[in-house]
Amino acid sequence: MTDFTGKTVIVTGGGKGIGRAICLAFANAGANVLCADVDDEAGQAMPDLAAGAPGKVVYQHADVSTSAACKGLVDQAVELWGGVDVLVNNVGIQPLNSYLPAHELPEEMWDRIINVNLKSGFLMTKYAAPVMKTRGGGVILNTASVQGLQSAKGIAPYAASKGGMLSLTRQLALEYAADNIRVLAVNPGTIETPLAAAGTGNDYEKLRQEGAAAHPIGRIGKPEEIASVVLFLASDGASFMTGEFVNVDGGMMAKGAWAE
Repeated sequence: MTDFTGKTVIVTGGGKGIGRAICLAFANAGANVLCADVDDEAGQAMPDLAAGAPGKVVYQHADVSTSAACKGLVDQAVELWGGVDVLVNNVGIQPLNSYLPAHELPEEMWDRIINVNLKSGFLMTKYAAPVMKTRGGGVILNTASVQGLQSAKGIAPYAASKGGMLSLTRQLALEYAADNIRVLAVNPGTIETPLAAAGTGNDYEKLRQEGAAAHPIGRIGKPEEIASVVLFLASDGASFMTGEFVNVDGGMMAKGAWAE
């Protein structure tokens, strides 16, 4: 059910962390993967990392907060492989200097986070959905967050972007259900990624120790554990699922932020 031989997949924010794991998982399942990122060093390493897989990864520099970049990615996928079967809106930022109360947050920082984390999902869908319709359907998968369900101090734009992504997931699922396009989201907990590690000064051991206490399962997650769920949701095994999210959070949301 997770054989994607001959399928075309676009992954935004695909150069590192969860995105990298998703790109490699799809390539190992036989897919042709277009990996979009702004980190050229990380992105350009992706084709070699996928060497030997039955599928392949092609890297493209793209700031997906812009319409031109999103349209360009879809056009490139069509040119390379004839269409788009799966779109993974995975890109996300949470700059350290954005951890501020709303009244202290620069408007430009709000706009940047919303544009990258949320607007990009709209833009990529805007250009990918018509192509999927011509192919008889497809799957759109959004990387949201447990921060879209519960929250913390100092992260107004990030929380808004992830909550918005969950709402957008539900709306798009209704919009395109008749076109055989399924739309789903995953909510990761704390995952061992560069984005999460930045908050500990890139001290991964500290990240593991501090994050373990928040997760009933007793540890933080790995990018590959998110990727495996994404592959299932994109597969025929999840063919009756749309408009829903899946928490991949080590039990964090089952516990609730208020429970000790």
